[in-house]
Parts: sequence; structure tokens; C-alpha cells
Amino acid sequence: MPKFTYAAVNKAGKSITGAGESTSRDTMADTLIKQGLRPVTIKVASEKKGFSSKLKNFGNKVKLKDLVIFSRQMSTMISAGVPLTRALSTMQTQSTNKYFQTVIAGISHDVEGGMSLGEAFGKYPTVFSEIYINMIKAGEAGGILDDIMKRLATQVEQDSSMRKKVKGAMTYPIVILTVTVIAFFGITMFVLPKIGKIILDLGGPNAKLPIYTVAMLNISAFMQKKGVFIFVFLVIFVFFGMKYIKTPKGKYKFHYVLLKIPVLKDIIIKIAVARFARTFASLMTAGVTVLDALEVTGGAVGNKVIQKELIEAAKEVKNGKQLSEPLSKSKNFPPIVSQMLAIGEETGQTDTILVRVADFYEEEVATVIDSLASIIEPIMIIILGAGVGLIAASVMGPIASLSKNIGG
Repeated sequence: MPKFTYAAVNKAGKSITGAGESTSRDTMADTLIKQGLRPVTIKVASEKKGFSSKLKNFGNKVKLKDLVIFSRQMSTMISAGVPLTRALSTMQTQSTNKYFQTVIAGISHDVEGGMSLGEAFGKYPTVFSEIYINMIKAGEAGGILDDIMKRLATQVEQDSSMRKKVKGAMTYPIVILTVTVIAFFGITMFVLPKIGKIILDLGGPNAKLPIYTVAMLNISAFMQKKGVFIFVFLVIFVFFGMKYIKTPKGKYKFHYVLLKIPVLKDIIIKIAVARFARTFASLMTAGVTVLDALEVTGGAVGNKVIQKELIEAAKEVKNGKQLSEPLSKSKNFPPIVSQMLAIGEETGQTDTILVRVADFYEEEVATVIDSLASIIEPIMIIILGAGVGLIAASVMGPIASLSKNIGG
């Protein structure tokens, strides 16, 4: 979100200056007016993104546990009739996270100045996800903020649990893969050249070596000459690739590619369906209209391709169709989702049925991840062992053969 610096005059006629974040100059001006200030100048602030700035912000994170506690306690206080600003002030003093205290203080200040809670939360996208912010806005619009906060706490807990399972399943393979790549570069660039020299010294220039040994020595020679360039190229490729993925077009293409990878596709779709079903059910229970619920839910699924399908489905719903109809034609939503949704639309129990769909797919995701974790570990060990065995055979085999010839 853009940052602005401003100069304004308060009711007493005193000039003041400050800075803040907003979606546009006009929105920033409206915020200042609501705070009783008369804007004089509003300029886009120049951001310093150097190393010192990044170092300053390092560690400024809010744990999911803190977010769950915040959501639950805010829900309780709002249900009890505590004014919003007072509830935020209380939460600020109770939080043990210094950065989160600063965030809550900023939200409280903005709300006191007349900004809606959803807009105030939106100023901190690194703390509150897009779905979190959108659901807060929906809760404010429907007058059911306490219920939405309670549901958000549950959803954050479930997302946290799912992330832990995915992270736990992927940690071991990533570590093994990283060690393998580093070891391959190290062996081919520093170890094999020396061993290759010994082999050639023992056997002479006309020595007949196994084909796999010749291949390894050629790879080693290539890596010695081009290894640094390959490494630099990979770093540059990853850097610009990550920047491209952060753009809307790049993110869409990246998500499209992910949905083409066999095993990963199933996991992504199941996670997306579970998020869609639970979020949509929460909003429907809270009294949010189908179109508004689809708009909010689209940002919750975590995949831009599936989000686009929901946007297209919303257009058909706007033209008078039931949501189950466009979803039945979806390339990514399983048929059971549209079928269950159709039953819910017929019986008037859409929210109840979608909660069951969410439970089912969350269990499916947990089962698939556990299965992958048990399969990936032995596969990675076999691959690593095969790599080590190939290198050992390509080195020790010729040495043993040449030693026998010398001995004979």
C-alpha cells in the first residue's frame, strides 16, 4: 500500500505534518478530514529499501498463535458490547509481541479517526491475510463482526495446522535435496579433478576407462570451467523468477503450472476446496449475500486460477443461476462439490453441507501429506545413495582395475 507524507491544519489553526498509508491521495485526504484536519499537501513518500531498512524490519512478524488469541478475545469483547476502540486498546496492552502492539495501536488510531476496521486492517497485509481483511469487511457490513472474528480464529488455527503438516512433510526432502546439490557441485569441482589426475597418471593417456567414469570426468571438467557461471545464472534466474511470480500475471501463470503437476495438483485443489467451502459457509451463516461471499472467498482459495473460476461463477450467479451450475463445469472443482452444493441449495442448508465438505477435504489433505511424507523420505535416500554409489563406482572401479594391471 502506498505511503504518503502530508501537511495539514488542525481545528486550532496549527500546522502539523505526518505520514501514513492509504490506497490513494483522495482516500488519504478523506482520512485526514475525518480526523478533524484540513489537508494542505499530500505527497507520495519515497521508500528506502536498502539493507538497513530490511534489517530494521527483520523479525517484525506476528505468529499465528498471536493472531488466534487476538481474534478470539476481540470476538468476546465485541459480543460483550465493549466499544471497538476500547477493545483494541485492551488487546494492545495484553499482547506480548512488541510489533503486534505497534500494529494494534496503528489500527486503533485509524479507527478513532473514522476509518473502518477492515480498511485499518488492510494497512498491514504482512500481518493480516487478504481473506482475513475481506471477512472483517463482510462482518462490518453485515453487523456480525463478533461472529466473524470467532470464525476467523478457528480458520487461522486450521490453516496453521495444515501449514505445519505441509512444512513437516517437505522439510526432510528439501534438506536432502539441498545437501545433494551442494555435494554434487563440491565433488565435481574440487574432488573429481584431483582423482581424475591420479587415474590418468596411473593408466597413462591411452588408458581405457569405463564410460561412466569418462562421463563423470567430463562433467567435472565442464563444471570447473562453467560452474561459477552456472551458479550465477541460477541465482539471477531465481531472483528475477521470484520477482515475476509476485506480479499478477506471473502469479497466475505460476499457479497454472502448479495445477499441471500430477501429485501437487491434487493437494492444491483439495486445500483450495476446503478453504472455499469453510469460508463460504462462514459467510453464508453470517448472512452475507452469495455474490459478496464469492468475492471474499475468491481471495481465500490461494490459487489465482481457481479464483478466476469463482469470479466467472459469480457472473453466472448474478444472471440468475445457482452456484452449483457453474461449479459443475469447473475444470478444478471436483464433481462432488457441485453435487453437495446443489443438495444444499435445494434443502436450504448450504452452509451446513459445505462445512462437511470442508471437513472431508481437510482430512483428505492431511492423509495425502502424511502418505507423501512416508514415501518421499525413502525415495530421497535411494536417490542420494544412487548418486553416491555412481560417484564411488566411477572413481574406485578404474583405480582398482589399474592397480591390478600395475601389480601384474
